[in-house]
Amino acid sequence: MSWDWIGFSYAALIASGGVIGYTKAGSVPSLAAGLLFGGLAGLGAYQQSKDPKNVWLSLIASGTLTAVMGMRFYNSRKFIPAGLIAGASILMVGRLGLKMMEKPLEP
Repeated sequence: MSWDWIGFSYAALIASGGVIGYTKAGSVPSLAAGLLFGGLAGLGAYQQSKDPKNVWLSLIASGTLTAVMGMRFYNSRKFIPAGLIAGASILMVGRLGLKMMEKPLEP
């Protein structure tokens, strides 16, 4: 079994962003959302490590963050944190989309 290190790194980025938002601004919603979506992305990376075709949880988490943080970036024009998270999330959505289109391995 090979580990999905990119997925785990993405999950760590999301969770640490929530913690940093709480530390710097005292934002409890940032902390809750960061830990929730970081946890979902981490669980999705673990599932994908077990079965490379099981991308759905990761896709839902990263797709939601792409939409939400993309809108925040569009409205605020602030790269940190909204633009960074939106950019990482859209790259993750693209990566997962490519994984879904891969041809299954023949036994």
